[in-house]
Amino acid sequence: MASQTAPIELHYWPTPNGHKISIMLEELGVPYEVKYVNIGRGEQFEPAFLKISPNNRMPAIVDPEGPDGKSISVFESGAILQYLGRKFGKFYPTDERARVQAEEWLFWQMGGLGPMAGQAHHFRQYAPEQVPYAIDRYTNEVNRLYGVLNKRLAERDYLAGDYSIADMAAFPWTRSYENQGQKLEDFPHMKRWFDAMAARPAVQRGLAVGQERRSNLADDKDAQKILFGQKARG
Repeated sequence: MASQTAPIELHYWPTPNGHKISIMLEELGVPYEVKYVNIGRGEQFEPAFLKISPNNRMPAIVDPEGPDGKSISVFESGAILQYLGRKFGKFYPTDERARVQAEEWLFWQMGGLGPMAGQAHHFRQYAPEQVPYAIDRYTNEVNRLYGVLNKRLAERDYLAGDYSIADMAAFPWTRSYENQGQKLEDFPHMKRWFDAMAARPAVQRGLAVGQERRSNLADDKDAQKILFGQKARG
């Protein structure tokens, strides 16, 4: 396992995607320094941040002790989890068959659970007018994805067998299940996993990072304009 002397910079805001990385860093027990990026105030568009995250999204990291001892920046939460897993040799299997499983469920979250849960949140809570078709569409799709998760966990404790970056990626997106129109009781295997994840001390520490900075987005119209009105910038 690699050692870490200088802290990793975590460019972060307390959202599900941000929580993936704060959880991973807490599980690894390596030093890190939080650089808050207030996405409700547009700090993700500042030039210094765009140099490390050109998609103007957090999280991103800067590791001063990257490959060959040189600094490296990484954006996109899934790529960050993979990088940290490879570097420190934990929570990301080295056996190819096991690694494929972890990657399958990591990308399932990145391409499915996260985007669909995000749309369910948006149309159920933040859209300026009720759009029944959109609410039903995304609420039902999250329900389907929860069903996939439930079936996967029927015969294993964690998504890839052993606890891994796949679990760290998926769990933060399930914490607001009520806002997504779901009931955990409908998915008993998922609920067992959910409770086990929530009980992990490192998960609790990761979720607590910056929690005091969260605001009620439903009441913050200025933040909604910034977050939901983005178009291409020159």
